[in-house]
Amino acid sequence: MSSGRGRVVVVGGGVAGLAAAHRLAGDHDVLVLEASTVVGGKLRSATVGGVPVDVGAEAMLHRRPEGSDLARELGLEVVHPASTSSSVWSRGELHPLPRTMMGVPLDVDDLAASGVLDDRAVEVVRREPGLPPADLTRDRSVASLVGERFGPEVVDRLVEPLLGGVYAGHAASLSVRATTPQLVALAGRGSLLEAAAALPVPDAPVFAGLPGGMTTLPAALAARRDVEIRTSATVRHLERVAGGYRLTVGPAHAPERVTADRVVLACPAAPASRLLGDVAPVAARELAAIEYASMAIVTHAFRADDLGDLAATRTSGFLVPPVEGRAIKAATYSFAKWDWVRQAGDGLLVLRTSVGRHREEAALHRTDAALVSDSLAELAALAGITARPVDSHVQRWGGALPQYAVGHLDRVARIRADVARVPGLSVCGAAYDGVGIPAVIASAVHATMEA
Repeated sequence: MSSGRGRVVVVGGGVAGLAAAHRLAGDHDVLVLEASTVVGGKLRSATVGGVPVDVGAEAMLHRRPEGSDLARELGLEVVHPASTSSSVWSRGELHPLPRTMMGVPLDVDDLAASGVLDDRAVEVVRREPGLPPADLTRDRSVASLVGERFGPEVVDRLVEPLLGGVYAGHAASLSVRATTPQLVALAGRGSLLEAAAALPVPDAPVFAGLPGGMTTLPAALAARRDVEIRTSATVRHLERVAGGYRLTVGPAHAPERVTADRVVLACPAAPASRLLGDVAPVAARELAAIEYASMAIVTHAFRADDLGDLAATRTSGFLVPPVEGRAIKAATYSFAKWDWVRQAGDGLLVLRTSVGRHREEAALHRTDAALVSDSLAELAALAGITARPVDSHVQRWGGALPQYAVGHLDRVARIRADVARVPGLSVCGAAYDGVGIPAVIASAVHATMEA
């Protein structure tokens, strides 16, 4: 690397680390150290039946601009789902998913017509405007706020499946301030139902994707010639030295010392905690308390002729509430959701199912073959898909999704306050301000400003 501009070492080659490196390059000499054999973090692709598809995150929130803006800056085409309607399995059958804001109904009549809830539960929702304002003096769980105002059925059959898809967590444990701040803002006005129903219908698409898959984003970031990236480079220790930092990299029997003027930790909470133990001990303790959920995605490729009428569906898939006790929590009809997937299939249709929630790792203690069998059995039982795929793929994500427990925002504030005491050190990633791609990119931008 050239001298005179200062060296920044970014620990972690996921989206956060690569975005941070992208922002720092040009003004600094940047080295990215990634412990695994590939960069991209939770954005990964695989070939299923000869079709390249995402086996990690397959979309990003478009109404937050950071992801789409960065993609366009890198010269990537941003596309939107061809199908936006979806269903939810409830009370023994599939129902159209009513309009909600993270499970909070936006239209009671639409909710009633959907059939997701029984008549008694719908009447509980109708009475919500008569309730006194919610207590927002402290953080609380999503289930606490929504259940108090709309009843347990809304939590069980609408909130849980939606939160499960984003966080792989449980509404009773997740912070309402950290995971659904929009609900807190609306609840401050009084009736959540009335406030939500009064919101204007946005004209911008909710989600966006990239032709070829979301993995094209980290690939484009990693293609910068002025950023050095090393994979299979585990950072084992971080210490302050005169003029900056020293990082110990590699196996214990053959350690390498790397020096840096500044360091950005863009890794998950557990490794960040270990590295900060001697440098920022308060932040290290707080990071160690953040739990993670594991999950798996099972992808199948079917012959179009074998799926019958489903091949022409305009539905993007369905959600499964945990109260139903099924083996999967969602199915995504990728071939219907993304035009580029259907075109890449050339006669093969790709769809995927997901399994796994926080503290339910036992569901993943099964062989790949067993997970494939479970997935196909559920597709048959819930959606009538009895065809055999030409190929299947299992992608396991161990400890993939941080859980934003009640009090998470205060914890993040304590972490950042402790890290801010240390010159030339910053943190970013999914453990802090949001697990979605735009939120992770925003945390990287914040970290580079600090660096």
